[in-house]
Amino acid sequence: MNHYLEQILNNPLASLAIVGNLVIIESLLSVDNAAVLATMVGDLPKEQRHKALRYGIIGAYVFRGVCIVFASFLIQFWFLKPLGGLYLLYLAYGHFKARPAHDDAEAINKEKSWFYRNTLGLFGKFWATVALIELMDLAFSIDNVFAVVAFTDNLILICVGVFIGILAMRLVAQAFVLLMGKYPFLETAAFVVIALLGLKLMLSLVSHFLPGHPVSEALESEAADVALTVLTVACFLVPWATSLLFNVPQRPGGNRMAEAKAAENLRRQA
Repeated sequence: MNHYLEQILNNPLASLAIVGNLVIIESLLSVDNAAVLATMVGDLPKEQRHKALRYGIIGAYVFRGVCIVFASFLIQFWFLKPLGGLYLLYLAYGHFKARPAHDDAEAINKEKSWFYRNTLGLFGKFWATVALIELMDLAFSIDNVFAVVAFTDNLILICVGVFIGILAMRLVAQAFVLLMGKYPFLETAAFVVIALLGLKLMLSLVSHFLPGHPVSEALESEAADVALTVLTVACFLVPWATSLLFNVPQRPGGNRMAEAKAAENLRRQA
């Protein structure tokens, strides 16, 4: 643990840069997660939705905590960084690929879930929904922690990133929802940032196979981490500023506004 703390103290700017990037990753993933959970309870009576979502959030906290235990084991594998990079690039691809005008592919249909169908008869609709939510929470927790572990091998920063993920379920994701509702083009900027972070993780292959190479040293330097954070912030601030000053970009109505509204509904009900 002293080794990890020494890394942070010796490279404070790089550590802050990593935490800043983790905030972006965790917040975006939490918006999607919250939207999915909100759609899953949509067919329950209104008085039961609040209770089901509360159980879902508690489950998210528990599973995030369990995943921290495994984080110290996962960081030993170098190939997690490029795999994490592929995952983030896949998220960006999923956002930018062409979709039909009325694409409901991302809506969760519980009736098609083998797990839900088999628990429905045993526990009833409410508890079958709660069980499915907990299963999704486990998948989301592994998903988010995997992305965090892929980004850094510093266990302290990993714990900070996972803790931010827990807060993002209620706080940071809410801010992202409100911002993307007011400025939908920021969603595109967010996924450009996701793609940049994924590319950075993919470039870790250069550092692994060419240690000591000038390119490897440049990619692993504190200046590179700070530059990436400045670039990610610029991806949000520049279009926001030009929109206010010149009305470019305009408000096109992002292709995930329905998800943003669902996430906001989740916040209000939980």
